[in-house]
Amino acid sequence: MGDGVALADRIAERRAGVGDPRALVGELRRALVLVPYDGGGLWTAEFGGVRWVCGFTDEGALARFAAELAVVEGAGAPSRTWEYAAFRGARLLDEVIPAMGVPAGVAVNVADPDGSMLFPPVVGIVPDAVAVDADEADRGQER
Repeated sequence: MGDGVALADRIAERRAGVGDPRALVGELRRALVLVPYDGGGLWTAEFGGVRWVCGFTDEGALARFAAELAVVEGAGAPSRTWEYAAFRGARLLDEVIPAMGVPAGVAVNVADPDGSMLFPPVVGIVPDAVAVDADEADRGQER
């Protein structure tokens, strides 16, 4: 329970067009997600106006990311050791994402074209206070 394999299985279900999206988010919340460090902070990427925390379901998925990055950087093979932290998905969504101060989500297994999944900063995934689709009134702010 709460392992990366179960999360990877739920991602595969959704990518195949089956499975419950709420179960997928629930599995992310329970899973241990490996997040590499980049220069002292968590590895993130900017895409589409969203800051994405890059997380991985296991060391194999992280190794595939490192290999892809090495190719992009022209190194051919990973040239460094990757340090990472293991976070419960719930902590990423409920604490780390809101602390970033910008629209942010979680990108899981980004180097696996058939096994990646984005968890965007929307209601039902991140806290309403930082969800980009939450109504201003729901955030407790005046219009």
